[in-house]
Amino acid sequence: MLLLLKMEGAPHSFYSLLSISSPKSPRCKKPTIQLMLWKRPREPNRAISTRRTGSVIHTQKPHKLNLEVSPHRAVSAVRLLRIELGGAFADLLNDKGKGSGNNEMGYVERTLGFRTRELEDRDLRLVSDIVGGAIRWRRYLDHLICCLCHNERLFRSMEPLLLQILRVGFYEIIKLDIPPYAVVDENVRLAKVALRPGAGNMVNGILRKLVLLKENDSLPLPKVEGDDRSQARGLATLFSHPVWMVRRWIKYFGKEEAVKLMTWNNSDPHFSLRANKRKGFTRADLVKQLEMLKVPYEVSFHLDDFVRIGTGMQSIIHSGLLKDGLCSVQDESAGLVIPLVDPQPGDSIVDCCAAPGGKTLFMASCLNGQGTLLAIDINKGRLRILKETAELHQVDDVISTVHADLRNFADGNPVKSDKVLLDVPCSGLGVLSKTCDGIAD
Repeated sequence: MLLLLKMEGAPHSFYSLLSISSPKSPRCKKPTIQLMLWKRPREPNRAISTRRTGSVIHTQKPHKLNLEVSPHRAVSAVRLLRIELGGAFADLLNDKGKGSGNNEMGYVERTLGFRTRELEDRDLRLVSDIVGGAIRWRRYLDHLICCLCHNERLFRSMEPLLLQILRVGFYEIIKLDIPPYAVVDENVRLAKVALRPGAGNMVNGILRKLVLLKENDSLPLPKVEGDDRSQARGLATLFSHPVWMVRRWIKYFGKEEAVKLMTWNNSDPHFSLRANKRKGFTRADLVKQLEMLKVPYEVSFHLDDFVRIGTGMQSIIHSGLLKDGLCSVQDESAGLVIPLVDPQPGDSIVDCCAAPGGKTLFMASCLNGQGTLLAIDINKGRLRILKETAELHQVDDVISTVHADLRNFADGNPVKSDKVLLDVPCSGLGVLSKTCDGIAD
């Protein structure tokens, strides 16, 4: 006979298996008793239903914590992995605001199997800098990694996580003011814990070689020589731009101007913020908040609601100003068209290519709750974001979204309005300095 008993004080997954067998000999009157331990297979996050209340209790798997691994490097490597393999956009990942540290650490745990210490604001700023920089300079970084591997086949077959760790280390050494010994030590530790000791040894050798080459000013730079096609490839690698883009710019503007354009794209971007006056938040209020956050700024010379900033975007994101809808990031060049439309309370306006909605929201704030604004776009997902942002900015009372192709919309939908804005989609090449994804493509 077998009895399955729960052991008192033992973990929930351990049971005792009690085996009672009949005496084999007539002389032996006592049965034989054997006690064996049996471990029930674990079921992570198993849902247990209680009989009395019918409620469900979720048992959580304990977190595996590693305090030796640098949190910003672990998060950066996982973010880069999500971008490369999951198709995520770096700019959307970077714009998370308060509470994003927990989300990021959740991704680290699911990907690497462990958590590090909690991310601080400084860590999140470093993550944004490293991820954006590694994406922007990916072509150049990969060239250096490939050269230091001395084997293109080894580089091409490198496992994705190991490649992201190397990209993080190379960007920190080449572009950031971080002590090289710290970069080498921390990335080696990450590779050993997240992958295996051999991966850490490989990272150690490659990063140390990079540090030596940089100190001796002998980095293996791409050669810009040969015919036009070869020169374009060399420049594309050196400035980390797509080859087709470099060839086009050289063709139309010449090599010297193409180099100036690429240098500008790789410079630190400047951003503009628009105060949301629909929420009663003026430019003066925005300036006061920026001064409290110690973010350098200058007011716009052309638009009353706009403020320019060169640094401190992460501080603004984490302050909650964007998340609370008190202001939004909007380029002044995009805002300059709105005074030409001159939205007035009571106007009926159609925005023909509305998403993602910067101009739509600006016009809606000018209506002051009176009038209508029809926002048409072919992209359903971007329209959904526009609608959510309109609610956040408290201008959804005047905005109606329509998912349609403008080329066919007018045939079955006769619409009359006072004003129409048609800002047709463009290449986006003029704002490459503000988005790293475009340069990486």
